[in-house]
Amino acid sequence: MNERGQSDSLFSRLAGRVMLLSGWRRALVAVLAGATGTAALAPIDFPFAGFLAFPVLVWLLDGLGVDLGAGPLRRLARPFFVGWLFGFGYFVAGLWWLGAALLVDAGSFVWFLPLAVLGLPAVLAVFFGLAAAASRLFWSDSAWRIMGLAACFGLAEWLRSFVLTGFPWNEIGYMAASHPVMMQVVSLVGINGLTVLAVFVFSAPAVLVDRRGRLPVGGLAVLLVVGQIGYGLWRLDANPTFFDQTVVMQVVQPNIEQSLKWDPDTAERNFETLIEMTLSKEASPGSPQEGRGAASASAPRRLIVWPETAFPFVLTDRPEAIARLAETLGEGETLIAGAARVERSQTEPQRVYNTVYVIDDNGTIRAASDKVHLVPFGEYLPFQDLLESFGISNLVNMPGGFSAGPGLRTIPLDDAPSFLPLICYEVIFPGEIALGEDAPGFILNVTNDAWYGNTPGPYQHVRMANVTAVALGLPLIRSANTGISVVTDAFGREIGGLPLGIAGNLVSSLPSNSEVTAFRSYGELTFFLLCFVFSLVSLVKRMTIRPRIG
Repeated sequence: MNERGQSDSLFSRLAGRVMLLSGWRRALVAVLAGATGTAALAPIDFPFAGFLAFPVLVWLLDGLGVDLGAGPLRRLARPFFVGWLFGFGYFVAGLWWLGAALLVDAGSFVWFLPLAVLGLPAVLAVFFGLAAAASRLFWSDSAWRIMGLAACFGLAEWLRSFVLTGFPWNEIGYMAASHPVMMQVVSLVGINGLTVLAVFVFSAPAVLVDRRGRLPVGGLAVLLVVGQIGYGLWRLDANPTFFDQTVVMQVVQPNIEQSLKWDPDTAERNFETLIEMTLSKEASPGSPQEGRGAASASAPRRLIVWPETAFPFVLTDRPEAIARLAETLGEGETLIAGAARVERSQTEPQRVYNTVYVIDDNGTIRAASDKVHLVPFGEYLPFQDLLESFGISNLVNMPGGFSAGPGLRTIPLDDAPSFLPLICYEVIFPGEIALGEDAPGFILNVTNDAWYGNTPGPYQHVRMANVTAVALGLPLIRSANTGISVVTDAFGREIGGLPLGIAGNLVSSLPSNSEVTAFRSYGELTFFLLCFVFSLVSLVKRMTIRPRIG
């Protein structure tokens, strides 16, 4: 037993027991630790779960020791496997709800369920395995080793955001962003930077049983928590919400079931549902009809927002539907709606885009913006010819799937602030959003989370959208088919919202405050700086302290 196990405290005995685990017991504890961490994510929002999950991971890695007789690859294989098991538990517990999308058309896709619920987590867990393996370069008997662990996890999560098109859903940083107060730090370091800080802080209890460096490391962790909360409180207090009282937002949430959304027999009824809700202009419970977010009745501009792929047909093929929109929209009203846009050519195959249309009160399509970051297996099929030969197809039954647009762009509006359209999960990629000098007045996120029913998925999605808005310093207007629709200011404060699973209108004045954040100006620079400092400190400490021998 090494020096930490000599303590008689209960905490030390627990650490010692975890370190001595082997075989299936070690594997089981690693999986359970990873799964426990997801309780810090939406909708449970119990951040203390991170203080349970990561100390166990640190102790499991401690228990591996150093096999001086093994080659480099073998020495890294064991920590990789522990990290992979931790990640597998994390992603299965955090993403199990993806299986709900396959049950919408169970007859066609139920066989794919194990791949979605277990296969995707197994792939994503590779990034956690790589982080754990790389952290061995910084491992020592000093408490400072968790700084190296934090840097490695931060870099692994950054890689997860773009490798194989990227899927940064439930990045670890979101475990520490359950409230607007806790979100504000992303305006400085982004979500990847918050991941580095979160892993370090969550791992800090593990080093309380260390003899070397525990006081400065523990003190730094406490300082970071106090700093995050203090900065959040100060930033929210120093930046009250302001509104553009000349613009009214009407966010429509129709709550149309996914099984009926594209059914030809219900297409007309679905369209009329959206029309009737738009005409009613009545705010539903959750809209800020009173107080600071109340919409001005005399506002000359009304922006009506429908969710992703709101039209149950190709709008440009239906002139009577366009005429119906012109009848519906009053003077000074503009409809911003998700739609499927088709490009046809005599020489090339038809292309279909997931699009946002801007339609004026004459029924004229004034602007369109196509989705850039498509969902693999949902909107397009990677290695299409090969996978289709095995009977694997898109969830969206469309020959060839969707095509990607040329790039994100800000859309100007007459007599209203411009906006940045982000369709569905494009909003979870803040690192891909380069605003430059043409900064919009707000982010508009349209989505259809009906695929996932009443599961954690929609709650996690809206949380990530909120964090992106805070990182970029922009208000967020979000219309989701079945929820959760929200209006927030540039600091993540919810002005109004519609809960999951109801139909209604969210009516509010447009939040007007925005801020040029450090993240918007410098992108991931602060994140890489954090990784460099954490890695350097941990490496220097390792070079001056003997490595841990198990």
